Amino acid sequence: MSVNNDNQEEKVVSLEQDNQETPVGNEENVTEGPSTEDLLAEEKDRYVRLFAEFENYKKRTAKERNEFFLYANQDLMISMLAVLDDFERALKEMAKSGNEADLQGVELIYQKLKGKLTDKGLKTIEVSAGDEFNVDFHEAITQIPAPSEDLKGKIVDVIETGYTLHDKVIRFAKVVTGN
Repeated sequence: MSVNNDNQEEKVVSLEQDNQETPVGNEENVTEGPSTEDLLAEEKDRYVRLFAEFENYKKRTAKERNEFFLYANQDLMISMLAVLDDFERALKEMAKSGNEADLQGVELIYQKLKGKLTDKGLKTIEVSAGDEFNVDFHEAITQIPAPSEDLKGKIVDVIETGYTLHDKVIRFAKVVTGN
């Protein structure tokens, strides 16, 4: 039995010597990769950017949806402007003829129609002779010699009323300017 114990002791001694001969931190063979903190910071940055991108997407789609609902009836409003123009012309002609009862009836219907369209966001662009010409709201149909010096470059006459729908111009006011 002593032979077995001696063999076991020799094996243990030889294993200890083998472990001592192999260096644990051989730096020539070990390549350094990104540390755990670096990987965590990189993933956190990706997460924050993705979250911000998603938040921007939600805001953009909400804004687009709101604009869609605001201007969904724009085509209907534009087509109704012709009816308003016809009412205005009819009221002018009826005022000339002098039939007061007919004028009041048509005026009542005109005001009711205009009130309903105003409730839906339609607004008249207020323009009168002598106002400054503004390309954001006015469309110059023609220029005429200014009747007076103070009307040069200003609006002389309004041909057709302009309208906005929720602060967006859907029809420019057609005007005559003086030069």
